[in-house]
Amino acid sequence: MTDTKTIWESALVEIEVGVSKANFNTWFKNTFVSKHEDGTVYLSVPNAFVKDWLATKYHKSILRAVRNNLPSVRSVEYVISKNHLENGSDTTVIEKRTFNEQLKLQELEVNRDDGINPRYTFENFIVGSFNETVHAASQAVVKNPGMAYNPLFIYGGTGLGKTHLIQAIGNQIKKLNPNKKIFYLTSEKFTIDYVDAIQNNKVHIFKEKYRKYDLFVMDDIQFIAGKTKTEEELFHLFNCLYENNKQIVFSSDKAPKHIPQLEDRLRSRFEGGMIMEIAKPDFESRLAILRHKLGFLGLPLPSETVEFIASVVQENIRELEGVLNSVICQTELKKRDLSLTEVKQLIKNSVRPQKILSIKDVIKTVADFYNIEEKTLYEKTRRKEVVKPRQIVMYILREDLSTSYPHIGQKLGGRDHTTVIHACEKIKRDLKNNSLLGQEIDQIKTILYNEPQQVYMM
Repeated sequence: MTDTKTIWESALVEIEVGVSKANFNTWFKNTFVSKHEDGTVYLSVPNAFVKDWLATKYHKSILRAVRNNLPSVRSVEYVISKNHLENGSDTTVIEKRTFNEQLKLQELEVNRDDGINPRYTFENFIVGSFNETVHAASQAVVKNPGMAYNPLFIYGGTGLGKTHLIQAIGNQIKKLNPNKKIFYLTSEKFTIDYVDAIQNNKVHIFKEKYRKYDLFVMDDIQFIAGKTKTEEELFHLFNCLYENNKQIVFSSDKAPKHIPQLEDRLRSRFEGGMIMEIAKPDFESRLAILRHKLGFLGLPLPSETVEFIASVVQENIRELEGVLNSVICQTELKKRDLSLTEVKQLIKNSVRPQKILSIKDVIKTVADFYNIEEKTLYEKTRRKEVVKPRQIVMYILREDLSTSYPHIGQKLGGRDHTTVIHACEKIKRDLKNNSLLGQEIDQIKTILYNEPQQVYMM
């Protein structure tokens, strides 16, 4: 039998690479493999809270790392260990519980028949100004599947609740129409299934399987781009489902027009339905999310702590909840509320740093986005394909970097500050009536702020 200590030490080396130092120390400390038998590795953890968090957030990474070092492993079970003295000797007692028996952070098991996780519902989806429109569109799909908004294409940055929302559609339709055939999967899983079908000469079975569903939900559609054969198969599947009034739902990190290498005919199909964006949550929404989570857990935290987390962690909901759980974990370990100084230090070590942008960063990103040369943005030209990107550069420099009007004009070819003011005001006016312009600027900002970060501003 393979040494259990070696199994876990080797796996931890791989896991540590993809996890921040603070999260690694918080969640993987005092864990060890207690047993390995019949293709299952039993991972011992210090308490129920850590068990739930590892099983919820890190299970795929853990299983992958363990299997990379021991391919015969098929599954990982999480068990709570308690060290105590028994008959004068140090003994480890393993307390096995099913995951659903935990009272905190329950993670209900995914339905193997349809891939839907029952915990993703409309009832526990927090609605704010940043997502209320896409939430309404999702509910409209539930009321009239296959007819209203087909396909529904939801896009937005990582960790903003796309997966929760598209699975909530599935759960609600299951609840209202138990006989409906529903299926959720990622584009990666679809690709793997298709490749396996080709290799095993079972493409006809593959086609029959996916054409039988009344609701077809695919997550992370952007990863299918460039996979020519898989794109072709999805194209034919889309046509079959659509022509039979079957509801189709997609999620992506980008709008269809901005997914590189995506076939034009697929892009056209996606754009033929309703395209909705989930934006980043504002402060009030972030605060509501934190308070809802604390209410669900029945765990009080000082108001100043909750408000500080909401004010500092701005990128996405997943990161917001991750920081909250780190604070809760440290609170439980220390058996007291953390001081604001301790919370600040914890956030500083856990949250990815924010990037300090330069004027050159903005100019390059906008030029690349609109596929024009950077130098044209400095030139005194009124060509339409240059004027709009240049005005967007001015708008972002003013709104996001608080750069003065004269300085913006100076950096963009020595223009007068009144020209810059006119450009910024024009973009503001256009944003009120041009949703496509808003989507483009959001995409540009996503690219800007998701590049490698430099300095964290506390």
